[in-house]
Parts: sequence; structure tokens; C-alpha cells
Amino acid sequence: MSKVGFIGLGVMGSPMAANILKGGHELFVLERKALPAELVTLGAVGCASGRDVARRADAIIVMVPDTPDVAAVLFDEGGVAQGLTAGKTVVDMSSISPIETKKFATRINALGCAYLDAPVSGGEVGAKAASLTIMVGGEQAAFDAVKPLFELMGKNITLVGGNGDGQTTKVANQIIVALNIEAVAEALLFASRMGADPAKVRQALMGGFAASRILEVHGERMIKRSFDPGFRVELHQKDLSLALNSARQLGISLPNTATAQELFNTCAAHGGKAWDHSALVRALEIMANFEVGQKP
Repeated sequence: MSKVGFIGLGVMGSPMAANILKGGHELFVLERKALPAELVTLGAVGCASGRDVARRADAIIVMVPDTPDVAAVLFDEGGVAQGLTAGKTVVDMSSISPIETKKFATRINALGCAYLDAPVSGGEVGAKAASLTIMVGGEQAAFDAVKPLFELMGKNITLVGGNGDGQTTKVANQIIVALNIEAVAEALLFASRMGADPAKVRQALMGGFAASRILEVHGERMIKRSFDPGFRVELHQKDLSLALNSARQLGISLPNTATAQELFNTCAAHGGKAWDHSALVRALEIMANFEVGQKP
């Protein structure tokens, strides 16, 4: 696939698009504002609408914030669906509702086109380094055709199952990440309030069964009070809303996910929507009237 479309040139999308260009592909992007300088230098071609992107590309990648944004990009007037012809492939790399994803796939399939849901994990750092984890739902043939593009953006690339299964995996990932952040935050707050040095506590725990990537990276953020994103609180709120709304439709309970969401809500209520999600610790600190690293 030498002709690729890319819609959504945000914090994640822009470096992902750049890596596709560096891989030698033609790239057609939706130009709603000035293109990032790097993409211009690398030769990205701006288009006036999603329909135009879809007409010019064989595979169209979408990387936008939420479910309504994907719906608009695909199906609004001038959207991608209006520019598709049989045999093309739509790849949604956003993190959105698994239930709605299945509906989107059905509508795109009806046009004679393949659909892959392929959300990612790894953040801005992973997007720039082309080391993202990519969780894919869709048909094997479509996955095989698009995999060379995925390999330009990520390292751990897995076809999980059918349409919606990629998004389900991403929601599961966000549940695990949120609950691990909460666990690390509670542990470091407890250690600090007991009078221990949280940096040394973290160092000790990194050598035991409690070791984790969250303790390594976000534990350090909590200790250093470094909450510049990263991955914003408001985006994790969105992902946990997907989990809780889907769980409600399925009739199951996710009690600890709900607790983590309330802690993120507390951060947002205190002006922290744009904080890194490791700042969940701030909600616990507010309730304790005590900060990690503070002298008891």
C-alpha cells in the first residue's frame, strides 16, 4: 500500500504519520489547519476533506479523540465513507467504544471495504519512537495487508480477533493501567505518611514482586511532582467511561474501575484535566491533606 491517508494529526497522530512517510509511502492528510512542519518537509499532501483523503488513498488511518469524532470523520457529509471504493481499507487507531466500532465496521464493509480497529498504547514517546503496542480487530487478510504500515509505527502488533476486539483490548489495557496507578499512588502516599522516604521505598519495591512499569515511570513522577503529560487525565477519563458504559450494557460490575474514575474526576474538578494521569495521586493527597514526599 503505497498510498496512505491519515486523519488526526494530534500529539499521537503527527509522529505516527511521520513514521509512515519515513517508510517511503505517499501520505494524504486532512488539512484543517497548518500541517506540522515535519510532515510538510517529508512530503505529506493536504486534502480538503475526508472524502478527498479516501479517494486518493488505498488505506485510510483515523486517529482522533473519541467515538463521536470517528463517526463524524467516517460518516458526516464529506466524510471518508463518501470517498471509498471497493477494495480499500479503513483503519481506526483511535481509542473508542467497542460496541460502536462493530457498527462502524458493518457500515464500511457494506461499501465493499475492509475495516480494522487498531488502538495503540505507548503514548507520545512510543509514537515518536515507532514502538507502540497495536491491538487489532478485523479480518486476517486485511490485517496482513496493513501490517507493514503497523510495523512502521509499532513493535508489539497483535491481531486479537474480529472487529471490536482491538478496542476491547485497549479498554482492558486502560483498566489495568488506571488500577496500577491507583495502587502505586496509595502505596507511596502511605509510605510517605508513615515517615519513610518514598524514593527509597520505590527503589526497594522495584526489586521485588511489586515491580512494574507503572511503579518505575509513574512512581517517579509522583515523587518528583512531575505531572506534565504524557497521557492526560481527561483522556483516561474517556477510556474508563468506555469501560463503565460497556460494562453497564453487559450487566457486569467493575467496582475498582469506578473508583479510579472517581479519583480522576476529583483531579479534573481541581483543574487537572490536562495533568498526566499519574496525577491521580493528587486526588488521594487531597483526601489525606498530605503529599507524597512531605514531612509528616
